[in-house]
Amino acid sequence: MFYIYCPYCGEHREEEEFHPKGQAHIERPKEPEACSDEEWGDYLFFRDNPRGVHHELWVHAVGCRKFFNVTRHTVTYEILETYKMGEQPSITADAQGQPREAVAASRQEGVRA
Repeated sequence: MFYIYCPYCGEHREEEEFHPKGQAHIERPKEPEACSDEEWGDYLFFRDNPRGVHHELWVHAVGCRKFFNVTRHTVTYEILETYKMGEQPSITADAQGQPREAVAASRQEGVRA
C-alpha cells in the first residue's frame, strides 16, 4: 500500500481512496466536426502508455471527490508529484522516460512552471 497526496485536501491518504481515470492533459480537438473518423477515434480511444514518467488523471473518490493530476513512474509506481487541475507538471520525461525537472525547459518556451 502507498499513500497519495491530495492537492485539494492537503493530506496524504491511503491509495484505496483514489481511482485513476486515464491520461492527463488530453487536448480536445478545436473543431470536432472537421475531424475525420480516424482523428476522432484517435482522440477518443488511443492513449500513451510510456515506460517511465507519465501524467495521469486521478479522482479522490472517498475524500473531496475532486479530480487532480499525478506524475507517476510506470515502472517503479513511484508518484513523483500531484497537482491541481489546470496546473502544469513540474516534472516531465526525457527521451528515455526518465524524470527531469521541467522548470528550465518551460521557461525557455515561455510557460510558467
